[in-house]
Amino acid sequence: MKTIIIPEPGKVEIIETQKPTPKKGEALLRVLRGGICGSDLGTYKGTFAYASYPRIPGHEFSAEIVEINGDAPNLKEGMVVTCNPYFNCTKCYSCRRGLVNCCEHNETLGAQRDGAFSEYVAMPIERIYDGKGLAPDVLAAIEPFCISYHGTVTRGKVKAGDKVLVIGAGTIGALAAVAAKSQGAEVYISDVAEKKMQYAVENFGLDGGILNDGEGFIDKCFKATDGNGFDIAIEAVGLPSTFQSAIDAAAFGGRVVLIGVGKKNLDFNFTLLQKKELNVYGSRNALKVDFLSLIDLVASGKVDLRKAITNTYAFNDAPKAFADFAAHGADMLKVEIDFTK
Repeated sequence: MKTIIIPEPGKVEIIETQKPTPKKGEALLRVLRGGICGSDLGTYKGTFAYASYPRIPGHEFSAEIVEINGDAPNLKEGMVVTCNPYFNCTKCYSCRRGLVNCCEHNETLGAQRDGAFSEYVAMPIERIYDGKGLAPDVLAAIEPFCISYHGTVTRGKVKAGDKVLVIGAGTIGALAAVAAKSQGAEVYISDVAEKKMQYAVENFGLDGGILNDGEGFIDKCFKATDGNGFDIAIEAVGLPSTFQSAIDAAAFGGRVVLIGVGKKNLDFNFTLLQKKELNVYGSRNALKVDFLSLIDLVASGKVDLRKAITNTYAFNDAPKAFADFAAHGADMLKVEIDFTK
């Protein structure tokens, strides 16, 4: 079968690999669509904190069940599904307490272990979820929506009436804003790329955009909140400067959620956390309940994930997809690969 691989930073190849045979308790899946995540792009660019090489990327995907090897009462051959790509060890302190999303030895497809960007992939049955009739392109966007929802709603505890700032208008940031709006919050989004920021505002019904152009950004944030700051500030970039901006833009007694993944340190006046009595949360991965809830939410028609998909490439054009995304990321949101073409 054909497989996409990143042998080293700046290089993507399509190679021949062995088609997997599902073990007991696994199903063989034919991959239909795959989304290029920020972590995949970071692996390509050499900036992702957890990258190692060579690496098969991909953990956002939809697929068709080809063969089931084991008991799977809720699944059947021919069903279009998506999958939970976070493999927890089951033995560490976090896993023993049920906090499987923050397993101390977590291995995510495409990050710490090879991913799903092949014609076929074998997955454990318990990690495969019925797509409830969603189209493959939409279903492939469920995983990033789960990341955003987990950080925004589960960790950030966004509720109706909250004023929320999302820093970063990439896929995770845009979908974090969508998650916050789904709870009835007043939501603003910011980015250095004005075009991408405005796309999110206009297509997802947000309340406004705040351009992070380095000139009076925090003043703009306080102006948008009548001088109070935001109840919740969500960082979805992974840079020291944007995490600092989230801390600065949060109201006294507010909440700051870090979803972005970075490799650099931040030296800051930590007494500000005490002065504002800020609640600072990390957010990692997502849970099975997030996947199941959001598949239902999207299937209900209340959220249109297709608006997040701005570019689609054929399987054989994967090297171009990565190169284009790296070069023109400011003009692209969710980039998907169609494995059927």
